[in-house]
Amino acid sequence: MTKPSELPVLLIVEDDEGLQRQLKWAYEGYRVVSATDRAQAIEMVRLHEPPVVTLDLGLPPDPDGTTEGFATLQEILALKPDTKIIVASGHGARESALKAIALGAYDFYRKPVDIDELGLIVSRAFHVQEIEAENRRLEAAGGGATALGALLTASPEMLKVARTIERVANADVSVMLLGASGTGKELLARAVHEKSPRAKGEFVAINCAAIPENLLEAELFGYERGAFTGAIKMTPGKIEMAQGGTLFLDEVGDIPLPLQVKLLRFLQERVIERIGGRAPIAVDTRIVCATHQDLDTMISDGRFRDDLYYRLAEIVVKIPSLSDRAGDAVLLARHFVSRFARDMNPRVQGLSPDATDAIDAYAWPGNVRELENRIKRAVIMADGKLVTAADLDLPGAAQSDARQLPINLRAAREVADRRAIHQALTRTEHNISGAAKLLGISRPTLYDLMKQYQLGA
Repeated sequence: MTKPSELPVLLIVEDDEGLQRQLKWAYEGYRVVSATDRAQAIEMVRLHEPPVVTLDLGLPPDPDGTTEGFATLQEILALKPDTKIIVASGHGARESALKAIALGAYDFYRKPVDIDELGLIVSRAFHVQEIEAENRRLEAAGGGATALGALLTASPEMLKVARTIERVANADVSVMLLGASGTGKELLARAVHEKSPRAKGEFVAINCAAIPENLLEAELFGYERGAFTGAIKMTPGKIEMAQGGTLFLDEVGDIPLPLQVKLLRFLQERVIERIGGRAPIAVDTRIVCATHQDLDTMISDGRFRDDLYYRLAEIVVKIPSLSDRAGDAVLLARHFVSRFARDMNPRVQGLSPDATDAIDAYAWPGNVRELENRIKRAVIMADGKLVTAADLDLPGAAQSDARQLPINLRAAREVADRRAIHQALTRTEHNISGAAKLLGISRPTLYDLMKQYQLGA
C-alpha cells in the first residue's frame, strides 16, 4: 500500500475554502496541499515542489481580477519551470485562459468546476510531467555524449542545448539562437545545418552588424548589372547562395527596419527580388539566426518587427553563458592548450593546478571566445611545460552571485554537489580516484553520489 508521503503532490491554489475542500477530497490518488493566496502558494512550492498545480486566477487582494493570479503563475514558473500549472477560467474568461497558456500554463479548466473533467486534465498533467522528468534523468545520466562533433561540453546545461539542436535540425523550421557574445552561436548554427537534410547544400553566414546599412540589402538579396554605380555584373545575394542549404544571420537584431520588411516577405513567400531586378526568384533556403540583444525590448521600442520575430523564432534555443556551464571552462581550456601548443609553443603540455583553479574561479564575461583568446596568449607566453595562473594573467576572479536562489535547501545542496562533481571529474579527466581525492571523499562515496544524481562516469 502506498504511503501518503509517497503519493505525488498536487497543489491547489484557491481562495474559496468550500471549493478548496471539494477539490481536495476529489483527489484520493495524490497528496493534496493547498494555498489561498500568492504568498502561501510560493511557500508550498518551495516546501513540496509539486509537479502539478491548479490555480484560480482570481486571488486576493484582486479576487475579481486576474493580476494576482498571473503574478502567481509567473512566480511559480520562475521558481520551478517544469511545473504543470492548470488555471481556472470562468465564463467569458477565455482571453485570460489563453494569456495564461502564453505565459507558460499547461492547461485550463472552466468554472463552475466539473470534477471529472478536471480530474482527467490533472491526470494527464502528471503523466506528461513524469515523462519529461524521466527525459531529464536520462539526459543527466548521459555524461558528455553528444552527436554534435564540434561541440565540446560535459555540462548538463549545454548537453540539453545539444540535444535540442539534434531534435530541431530535422524539422524544416526557422531557428533563433539566443545567447551572450562568445557563447558559440555560429558553431551551433552549423550543427543545425550539418544534422539536417540540407547538409549537402551550402551553409552561408553573414554578420548583420558588421556590414554597413546601405550595403546589407545588396549582400542579402544580390543585385542586377547596372542597378547602381559599380554594379558591373549580376551578383547573387547570400539568401540565393544558400539555395537548398542554410543561411545564418548573425546579430539579426541589427537589420534596419526597411530591410526587415523585405526579409519578412521572403520568409512568407519564399521569393526574392535582386536590387534592380523585376522578376521574383523562388529560393528554398532555411534561416537560422542569432542575437545577443533583447528582442522583446526592441519590439516594444519599435526597433524590431514582431511579425518578423515570429517568423524567425519558430524554435528558440537559449545558450547558457560559460559561467553557467559546470566544468566546461577547464575542459575547453585543456582543448585550446593542446590545439595552440602544436603550432605556437610545442613545449607546453597542459595546465598547472593553479591555472585550473584560476579558470574555475573566473566568471568569463566574454564566454568561450574570451577563454580561447586568453589561452592562446598564455600558451605563447608560457616559459615552462605547463600554463600557469601567472601566464593567464586573469583580472579579478570574483564571480557573480546574481544567479537565482535554488527553490529550497535540498535543491541548493544538489546543485552544489552536481557542480562540484562535474568540475572534479572534468579536472581529473573522469578519473574516479583522482576526483574523489580532489573532493575529499572516498571512491565509494563518490560512486554513491554519482548514482544518486544519475551522473555518468
